[in-house]
Amino acid sequence: MRANVLRMTPYTPGKPIDEVKRELGLTSVVKLASNENPLGPGAKALAAVQEAALSMHLYPDASGYELRQAISAKFGVSDAMVMLGNGSDELIHMLGLVFLEAGDNVVIGAPSFVRYDAAADLSDVELRRVPLDSTWRHDLEAMAAVCDARTKLVFVANPHNPTGTVLTHTEVVAFLDALPSGCVAVLDEAYYEYSADVEDRLDAVTLLKAGRNVVILRTFSKAFGLAGIRVGFGLASAEVVDAVNRAREPFNVNSLAQAGAIAALSDSDHLAESVRVNLDGLSRIENAMRGWGFETVSSRANFICVNVRRDGNEVFQALLREGIIVRSGVPLGMPEYIRVSIGNSDEMSAFLSAFERVVVGVGV
Repeated sequence: MRANVLRMTPYTPGKPIDEVKRELGLTSVVKLASNENPLGPGAKALAAVQEAALSMHLYPDASGYELRQAISAKFGVSDAMVMLGNGSDELIHMLGLVFLEAGDNVVIGAPSFVRYDAAADLSDVELRRVPLDSTWRHDLEAMAAVCDARTKLVFVANPHNPTGTVLTHTEVVAFLDALPSGCVAVLDEAYYEYSADVEDRLDAVTLLKAGRNVVILRTFSKAFGLAGIRVGFGLASAEVVDAVNRAREPFNVNSLAQAGAIAALSDSDHLAESVRVNLDGLSRIENAMRGWGFETVSSRANFICVNVRRDGNEVFQALLREGIIVRSGVPLGMPEYIRVSIGNSDEMSAFLSAFERVVVGVGV
């Protein structure tokens, strides 16, 4: 076995509902652990997937032509600047494969999404982790300071995962100005749609069109509600897209995913309702925690981190016994936190009631 593979940290998904029911003998379980859209897919996407299922005996369009056309039209870029992935996770993996070679390094925030680590580890290059600042935001100045001529990729999630914090357009432009010329800034915007109300919101597409050395990653798994069929996309220079297409697996995005994504892209009503429900859920948790004396991390994603002032694993297990699945902050690099995905109104009520019983009620 290659040593660099064995040092990788496996991705830890949220516990499945059926597994929790079996283990704890529960009949009702609420899952708020995987940042899924509680509304599910929109009606347009669902209908498109059902129709596409009739042809599932055929291989999908390997180039994803129709989906790339829809994305290029929406963002005003050439279809040669659009790449598709089996989730944006696959595109992170592919960027590592096409950019990294011996002697290079990758810069990320810490904590951050574990698949950034994997991109560096699989290529056996140095990974430079830069701690987030005191408000759980990227410390862009410190990240730029550790970049050098061998820094090929720097990953910036905005909104950030796992904290949900956001950077402004002005901050990111200054960061790009400070990077070495050969460094590609990967702007991971998996939760972008939830940040619509942010002042001076990052406009990464404009930066790409202006010739900045950036790759933009987006996904249909979150606000569009298509996590189960795995489809993401990236916007980048035609040269980067060409390199990824040469290296990726053929037929990497299946026909159901392509059809659902095209339909979802045009369903503005479902997207708007998803964002509204998310803002309502964030507000409910923030207000409840403030009333109980617990701090939260300001989030514009579809999850929120709560400082429980004790071991996050203990609170995770206590909530699990109540039939509420959240994420412990321990494996996320936030040991005294839990991360809670935003659910529908009933799911939020169930979480808050359980939290009051097992955390507020027992004291610190």
